[in-house]
Amino acid sequence: MAQADDPRLAEAKALPIAAVVEMLALPNLKRAGHELVGPCPHCGGDDRFGVNLRKGLWQCRICGAKGDAIALVMWDRGLDFRAALTWLCGEATALPPEEVARRRAKAEETRRKAEAYAAKERARTQAEAKKIWEEGRRAAGTAVEAYLARRGLVLPPGAMPACLRFHPDLPFTDRKPDGSGWRTLHRGPAMLAAVQQPDGQARAVHRTWIDLDQPKGKAVILHPETGAALPSKKVLGSKKGGTIRLTGRLQSAVLVVGEGIESTLSPLVAGAVPGAAFWAGVDLGNIAGRRQSGPGLKYAGYPDMSDDEAFVPPPWVRRMVLLQDGDSDPRTTRAMLEAGARRAKLLRPGLEVSIARAREGMDVNDMLNGGGDE
Repeated sequence: MAQADDPRLAEAKALPIAAVVEMLALPNLKRAGHELVGPCPHCGGDDRFGVNLRKGLWQCRICGAKGDAIALVMWDRGLDFRAALTWLCGEATALPPEEVARRRAKAEETRRKAEAYAAKERARTQAEAKKIWEEGRRAAGTAVEAYLARRGLVLPPGAMPACLRFHPDLPFTDRKPDGSGWRTLHRGPAMLAAVQQPDGQARAVHRTWIDLDQPKGKAVILHPETGAALPSKKVLGSKKGGTIRLTGRLQSAVLVVGEGIESTLSPLVAGAVPGAAFWAGVDLGNIAGRRQSGPGLKYAGYPDMSDDEAFVPPPWVRRMVLLQDGDSDPRTTRAMLEAGARRAKLLRPGLEVSIARAREGMDVNDMLNGGGDE
């Protein structure tokens, strides 16, 4: 029986992803509005794994793995497609044609609703990101410049990247515990960064809340119920495949790509690669894209080439340097960067790619500020 003719396919696609998560007994996931958030079952962490209950999709920001409910079963249990269907729906049995048609119609309705919701959310977040960006003003001479200096990133006069702006009073919002809307947990000055897609259009904004009374200049924002520290950096809009182009329109044969703004600016300020373009990839998963998963592939670093939204360097780049921070799991980080390097070389024949690694326990910015050289 071909996969498309298997009646269990429609049955599986009609299952709410919340029910599948419960069947898999994924540990330590907590409700946050319309999402379940928590540690990744494969690579750990605290909040890198998320399940969108409305879209019926899941992803890990570090592994780069994502998909629908069937893909979740395949990934979590190490099963192929047919085995995942059996796990979800039992052995295949012949069904009356009318029952097959009913299940397919239900699955198609579920798919249409999920796609419509996803499109609406994309439009909403992109519009909100644009509004926040337009509220910002030039970063030179503001708390953004002071924040970067606090991180050892002193730029020459007139060299502040145009992709960075300053917002004097930006709200930090979070879902209400009951999922009924949003609440403001903090507001204050923030650094904005435009996240540009390959076509040059900015469809997301990266935000870093600033508090110059803190040692590294980042605001400390605590969860009102748990007291846990919340990330002072957030992205709004469509970031997948996008980058923060710190050297603007410069088209160099050499491109240096780091994860965060500070890590990517560090070798630029240090003059480590003269004449290169420097782009920040927002997060590691966005740089690397999805990897192949399955037995023995966790650290293999092979890209999933069906991920057509993953980052690819522009065609004018002849050599790319990927920056590897040393303050996260080294094997997983290396595997992700190797997957990104292999993807780039497959899609840009002749491209040379190298990985520059910071010392263990440090990110690239720590190295700039006294960590020494590797």
